[in-house]
Order: sequence, then structure tokens, then C-alpha cells
Amino acid sequence: MTDNSISVQTLSRSELRQWVRSQLQVLLEQENLQEAKEMLMSLQPVDIAEAIEGLPKPMQAIAFRLLPKAEAIEVYEYLDSQVQQSLIEEFKRQDVLDIVDKMSPDDRTRLFDELPARVVRRLIEQLTPKEREATSLLLGYEADTAGHIMTPEYIALTETLTVEETLERIRSLAKVTEIIYYLYVTDVEQRLSGIVSLRDLVTAQPQRTLNEIMARDVVYVNTDTDQEDVARLIGRYDFLAVPVVDREQRLVGIVTVDDVIDILERETTEDIYVLGGGVQSGGDNYFQTNLLVVAQKRVVWLFVLLLTNTVTGTIIRSHEAILQQVVTLAAFIPLLTGTGGNVGAQSSTVVIRGLNTDEIRDLGTFKVVVREVMAGALLGTILGAVATLWAYWLQGDFAVALAVGSSLVAIAILASFAGSALPFLFRSFGLDPALMSAPFITTAVDVLGVLIYFKIAKLFLGMS
Repeated sequence: MTDNSISVQTLSRSELRQWVRSQLQVLLEQENLQEAKEMLMSLQPVDIAEAIEGLPKPMQAIAFRLLPKAEAIEVYEYLDSQVQQSLIEEFKRQDVLDIVDKMSPDDRTRLFDELPARVVRRLIEQLTPKEREATSLLLGYEADTAGHIMTPEYIALTETLTVEETLERIRSLAKVTEIIYYLYVTDVEQRLSGIVSLRDLVTAQPQRTLNEIMARDVVYVNTDTDQEDVARLIGRYDFLAVPVVDREQRLVGIVTVDDVIDILERETTEDIYVLGGGVQSGGDNYFQTNLLVVAQKRVVWLFVLLLTNTVTGTIIRSHEAILQQVVTLAAFIPLLTGTGGNVGAQSSTVVIRGLNTDEIRDLGTFKVVVREVMAGALLGTILGAVATLWAYWLQGDFAVALAVGSSLVAIAILASFAGSALPFLFRSFGLDPALMSAPFITTAVDVLGVLIYFKIAKLFLGMS
């Protein structure tokens, strides 16, 4: 083994990941494959995946080939989609089939969503009939729905089975199912009729039937339920999995909590990119994306903001007369527009967060907007009082100071209203509320804020 003077126990998790990657790369560069394999096999599958992702691209396939087939299948499911695609290009066809065929159907479907259609068609044709049927089933549902992300690997039982018979069935199916902690009971037509937890099963008398011990009030989702709603449901009830039924109430699959974690991560990432100004990740790792692609994704939104900001300049030019008479008014424009943009961004952030988590569902649109407007008025009053004193101390003109303070109150109220109401408006049109991003609100408040400022200044200074 290579010299290792570092005490692994003293490293943080981040430092440990970096150390493993560097050591693995050194071993591969030295072509010391046996020790590289021993290092990989001492790690958990998710850590192996991270180590492989950190290697130079030519070494990723070499490291992956060192893994036994059973371990490779599990590690492959943890890999980033770009690395998965890269490995597919590197492998021989049979190597690919052995791994892809043994992946869980939901993970396989997620991989196929990222691959070119011709590659997917070729892979599906080479799958075993059972796996081909399961994959085609999931691919047939719309993206981002429960049907698309579910797995058909679950245990379904009939009501007439006894506890003893059920336990025997679980033993025979445990290795080929996604989860055994929940057991779903169906009638003769495969309609979901109840659920039994593993705990209830092992504590029940052997001769009792499932019909006697199952819970009939089952929480489930439909195949067309949005994946974010599925995630919220699992989070709300602390489920490990939730059953999925079709239009006829037939049980067709389950969504497990590990899939939900992946969903929440992707959706949160997408919302953060959008809130940052219309930047879309497109499902790829942003920091591994080509810079030209990055610029292309960002420049359109920035052009929109650039054009709308010219409206602010037009408003300022149209009030040159008042600025020539009271030049000090121009000094406070950045203060007012910056504060208004910040207040609006705060309101939109809390409302969008509330919409995504359903925290504001019971309040309703009107109450939420009124609450934020009142908060904006309170904030505006506090900030306006401070701004009035500050402006008077700087300029010694009480009329100008009052105009600045009063404008700040009005702009804070406007910004709070825009930041809280516009996300609801976007959602009513079927659009993602996150599109009502901070840059958009800031620009809108800038335009209207400057207009309000000059109107109030004219009023306080007695100008027409």
C-alpha cells in the first residue's frame, strides 16, 4: 500500500473524500489495481461513487471495472448522470446490459431520461422481458409524476393470506423487492384495499388473516400526481414509502423515501437557479457545464433586465427639471431602489418557500398578501424614519428629507405587495412561482420606485 502518514480519524468528511480521491488516483496512475480495488471495497457504495466521480474521466471506467458486479450495480445508481453516461460509452455492450438490467426500475428510468433516445431504444431491446416491461411502464408516464418515479418492486398480498403464509412469502421475495417494511393488500382485481406494517405482522398470531389486521385507511397517490406533491406527502406523514394507484385504483407501484430525497434536491436546486435570475441547470452539474452554454442560459434573462432598467433611466431623464433645481434628490435614488428591491426579494422568498412547503395553504392568498403588505409598511416606517434623519443630517433640507422618508415607506409597501402577490399570480397561470425571482422584482420596484420618488418630491417641494 502507498505510504499513508495521515490519521484518517482526524479528517473531516470533506477532507476524507479528498484524501480518498487523491490516494485512489495515485494507485491508478501507478497501475496498482489490486490495492486500488482493496481501497474501494473498504468504502460504502455512495462513497465509492463520490471517489469515482472525482477521478479524471479516463480513470473513472478503470476504477469502476475493479468493482465486483453486485457492488458495481449499487454504486452505479449513486453516480452522477453524466458519469453514468460516460461509463456507458466506455463499456462494451454486454457490460452495460449486466449493470443496467439489474438496476432498480426507477433508477433505470432516471438514467434513461438522461440518455439519447437511440441509446435508450438499444438498451431496452436488450433487457430481459421482465425488466423491459417494468421500464416501459415507467417511461410511459409523464415526467415528474408519481408514475414516472415509482418502482414496481413491492410486495402485494391478498386479504385471505394468514400471517404465517405472509411471512413465508416475504422471505421468498425480500431480495427482489424495494422495501418490506410496508406490505400492501389488494383484492382479486389488484385494487388497493389495505396496508400492513412489518411490525404488526410479526406481532400478530400466525393463523390470523391479513383481512383482520390490515389498516384500511390507506394514504396513496395517483400515477399522475406531481412528484413534489408526493415528496410533501411522504414528509408530512413520515412515510418510508407511499403506494401509487392508477385510475381504477389498482396498485401499480410505490415511491420510496430515497427517491423523494433525490426529488427534493433536484427541485431545490432548480428553484435556487431560477431565483438567481433565470439560470437553468437543465439537469446538469452547473459547475461542469461548458462556459458558452452557461453564458447562453444566463444572457437572455440579463438582456431582459437590461432593457427594463432602461425604463428607469427614461423616468429619470423625464424629471431632469426637478433634478436641476434640487440636485440632492439624485443622491438618494440608489438608496431607495436598493432598499425596495431588498424588501421585495424578502417577501417573494418567504412566499415562494411557503408555497413549496404548503405552510401558507390554510391562510389563503389574500391573508398572505395583506400580512406581507403590513410587514412592508412596518419596515418602511422604521427605515423611512431613519432615512429622513439621515437625509436631513447630510443635506440640511427638511423637505428633501421628508420626501426621501415618505418615498421609502411607499416603496417598501409596493415592494412587499409585488413580492407576495406576483408568485401567486404566476402559480395561477400554471407557472413556477420561483420564476418570480429576485432580479425581476428588483427591476420592477426600481422602475415604479423612482416614479413614486419624483412624484412625492414634487409634492413636498411644491413643484408642478
